[in-house]
Amino acid sequence: MSSLNLGVIGNGTIGAMIDERGTIVWACFSRIDGDPVFSALVDDNPDAGPDACPDAGGVIARAGTFAITLVDTTVVHQSYVENTAVLRTELTDSNGNSIAISDCCPRFIQYERTYRPPLIFRRVTPLKGTPRVQIIVRPRFGYGSITPQITRGSNHIRYVSAALSLRLTTDAPVTYVKEETPFILDRPINLVFGADESLTMALDEGVRTFIGRTEDWWRRWVRSLSVPFEWQAAVIRAAITLKLCNFDESGAIVAALTTSIPEAPDSERTWDYRYCWLRDAYFVIQALNRLGATDAMEGYISFISNIVGESDERSLRPLYGINRMAELPERNAQALRGYRGMGPVRVGNQAFTQAQNDVYGSVILATTHAFFDRRLVRPGNHELFGYLERLGASARAVFDQPDAGPWELRNDRRVHTFSSVMCWAACDRLARVARALGLTERGHYWSDTAATMHDVITERAWNPRLNSFVATFDGDALDATLLLLHEIDFVTADDPRFAATVDAVANHLKAGDFLFRYVTKDDFGTPKTAFTICTYWYIDALAALGRRAEARTLFETMLRCRNPLGLLSEDIDPDTRELWGNFPQTYSMVGLINSAVRLSDSWEEAF
Repeated sequence: MSSLNLGVIGNGTIGAMIDERGTIVWACFSRIDGDPVFSALVDDNPDAGPDACPDAGGVIARAGTFAITLVDTTVVHQSYVENTAVLRTELTDSNGNSIAISDCCPRFIQYERTYRPPLIFRRVTPLKGTPRVQIIVRPRFGYGSITPQITRGSNHIRYVSAALSLRLTTDAPVTYVKEETPFILDRPINLVFGADESLTMALDEGVRTFIGRTEDWWRRWVRSLSVPFEWQAAVIRAAITLKLCNFDESGAIVAALTTSIPEAPDSERTWDYRYCWLRDAYFVIQALNRLGATDAMEGYISFISNIVGESDERSLRPLYGINRMAELPERNAQALRGYRGMGPVRVGNQAFTQAQNDVYGSVILATTHAFFDRRLVRPGNHELFGYLERLGASARAVFDQPDAGPWELRNDRRVHTFSSVMCWAACDRLARVARALGLTERGHYWSDTAATMHDVITERAWNPRLNSFVATFDGDALDATLLLLHEIDFVTADDPRFAATVDAVANHLKAGDFLFRYVTKDDFGTPKTAFTICTYWYIDALAALGRRAEARTLFETMLRCRNPLGLLSEDIDPDTRELWGNFPQTYSMVGLINSAVRLSDSWEEAF
């Protein structure tokens, strides 16, 4: 049965997920939003057809997997090479024989460019005794609907369909790999899977060298981060994970690397998150900026500038493809049964048709740093400000208009407070940027505009009967985005209305240690799992109110909810603490970083 106890590897072009036994159960080619040729994570159907035979380790080997199995495995240990995205899995059998699997997607500087090909490197090394291994490579194309044709060469196997061709290059016995025959591992072997191209390197030396250079690249990137004194390992792992969700070629940042991991069991809340939500990307940029990682922001500004500059419209979609595709029609992948059999498995996301008015604030807040951070190679300028003013005009026009809101409700349009506040933030930040550029008149214009919007929002979103801000204008329901009012600078931390709102949100949305995003019935019923970042928002709100000890205790609880490799998905079951929802979720890793930075003792205090 699938679980989210997974490790993630990647290089800014592709990503892959590896389970606790070292099996690749998810990998898309030839980029992170592509065809999941290893799709077993969302195809739990171990009893169907010839693909369901047990491997030599007694484990069901399914279609859509790339398994390296030690016969009679009894002990497994898995960890990342410190401060890298290289994963190491050690397997030991009942007789004490053991192997190590090193997995990575290569990424390093070569010929003054970042080398990040759509390749997965796997190196298998005997550690002790005479281990017997079995290698099972069963890709499926067309979202599980196509069994590729298989051909072999002297040191490779090709997997081919009309639409896609991939290659496994190896110095293991090709016959054993193709026929899935167990054999004694008496030397290190290497497997390189990906683009159907001949490798020009000596395989053993090349794989060892590329893995080593990839480790070095990640270590140098981590050294550039400004990490808090406390919880450094957790923050570093979260930052690396966010970087893995950044598609380098365009600068887009995906919400997660998967599709259709349900938010709760049997809920049909299964969505494709392999796209760039402007809202999510803002939070990612904000978190990485706090750590001093400006490379993602520069790439994202380029992504946004292209979207805004090429559009004749003043409106923005809430999400875009990583290639800036604006239309992402949703369909069901009929050949895939779903995570634990809980479908449907969706491709595309119909939310692209929605009006989500917070997008204008999300884009402007994400790019504001560019006008103030002198480290950037391409800082903000008058041309970029002109683009952003177009978005500011749209924000002003729609701030009091109904939309689908931050939770993308499909059949309920209202004037959502969060959307309105983000529109206000767009205009407020434009005023600050205008002043920084010496545009005094434009600064006054945007400052006056923001002040007028602030008055309207305060009047319409405050409910005196509940003594709280509420989720929609003139409404009486609450949602977790109200915890962000101080974070966005709409209210100050010492404003009694903020403290009252935080308490009201906790009273309405908190279940045990966790917060729901809302508890009202929506298109799919009443939510059953807590939205992970909402608990982090609550932690940050507690810290802002001076309730630091309470915030730290809850933060430590959240750290214990991570999977064994320090990663988080979108949702947590408040009773069992099991992870649900798409994985790894950028929102959740952002929450960890922000709370750690806010709560940690300073380096000066520590010494």
